[in-house]
Amino acid sequence: MSLKRILVTDDEESIRWVLSKALQKLGLQVDLADCGAAARTLLGQNQYDLAMIDIKMPDVSGLDLLDEIQLQYPKLPIIMMTAESSMENAVEAMKRGAYDYITKPFDLDVVQETILKAQKIYTATGDNALPQHQVVEQQGPEKTIIGNSKAMQEVYKLLGKVALSDITILITGESGTGKELIAQAVHCNSKRSKLPFIAINCAAIPHELLESELFGFEKGAFTGAIERKIGKFEQANNGTIFLDEIGDMSLDLQTKLLRVLQEKEITRTGGNKAIPINVRIVAATNKNLEQCVSEKTFREDLYYRLNVLPFALPPLRERKEDISLLVDFFIHKANSQFKSAITSCSDKAMALLIRHNWPGNIRELENTIQRACLLSQGQMLRTSDFSQLQTCVADHQESESLEALIDKKLRASLDQKDIVEVNDLYEMVLHQVERPLIQIILEKTRGNQVRAAQILGINRNTLRKKIQLLEIEADKTPPA
Repeated sequence: MSLKRILVTDDEESIRWVLSKALQKLGLQVDLADCGAAARTLLGQNQYDLAMIDIKMPDVSGLDLLDEIQLQYPKLPIIMMTAESSMENAVEAMKRGAYDYITKPFDLDVVQETILKAQKIYTATGDNALPQHQVVEQQGPEKTIIGNSKAMQEVYKLLGKVALSDITILITGESGTGKELIAQAVHCNSKRSKLPFIAINCAAIPHELLESELFGFEKGAFTGAIERKIGKFEQANNGTIFLDEIGDMSLDLQTKLLRVLQEKEITRTGGNKAIPINVRIVAATNKNLEQCVSEKTFREDLYYRLNVLPFALPPLRERKEDISLLVDFFIHKANSQFKSAITSCSDKAMALLIRHNWPGNIRELENTIQRACLLSQGQMLRTSDFSQLQTCVADHQESESLEALIDKKLRASLDQKDIVEVNDLYEMVLHQVERPLIQIILEKTRGNQVRAAQILGINRNTLRKKIQLLEIEADKTPPA
């Protein structure tokens, strides 16, 4: 069985036309609807294998139409479309059971890839309907997660898919990438959203105290235990517990945590009564837990228990298109906190921020903007407000690999060219690299072509031909 007929619903004629042509090239029959009412009519008249629905339409919300279709046609996979690539839209669409979520303007290759992926699943199972979810009200800190990049859109989609289940989640990512914000967003979009969210940093508490923090203790359990203490797991009962930096937890405590996951009960330190708990566990780490397992510093069985759903957050250097959005957000936040009046960031300053590698990720960016807002003498942030950053960028550029530098130069150069009009790009780029390389080696060997050919690892005749072709000054030697 394979996909044959698709319904596309969008109020923009140009979008309907583009999608229709693209999908027809895949051999699919495409029906078009310009509003929710037209979509309802076509759904009643025909049998579809997949539907694509715009979130914003003149007569009905696409999300509401999604709910209607899932009630009447529960096996129909649905792809939501939107020009507003916000986290709220992506999460909400996936929470309500959409098969996928794509943003405008479309990359038709991505659209086709999504359709083909749906087709493969449909062919393999004959039914790719996703589990139907109860919709819960969206609220809370997820609105402070900023980013419209492709990497973050994937994060939002995954967040929407998992939020309403009770599946254990392991969030991985470098320090400062926002792991706790994602954990809060998972909780706020879950059925437990009105119940406790308890966070604990396993690296910030000494190992000998972490057990009593997690599980509590009975009065008299040890010297100083003058009264019973309720631990974080009990505080989080029926809600969510976030175990940050779990890779720093000691092996003996890992064993006790594994028992909690298996038995769904805890025992307070100094107690002998098992206390049942109903807690969703979200863990996070900036360590490579697979490597920790191989080094015997993390239990393999606990790793597999936690890693039911891996959730990898991209570092800021891999989503630099989000930096301008983040800068605007942090300027606004700093203005509120410090009563400053910064309006924006100059183009040159923004370019500097984008060039920086951000080893501390979003946390480093926020601290940088806060400091600049506090110290700036004007209403616009300028490069002079980021003097420390200028040094870091220069040092990073000096330490960049040759390949990275070439990549950067090529991208900048090609962005300025109409590639469609170029017919010999490969040779053109190759010559630009070969010419200075051969010229440098000839200078180093003082024009000795035999030695230069040996260093380059090519035949001398090949070197001679390249010297002629590339018009290299073969006899040029450095001054004495």
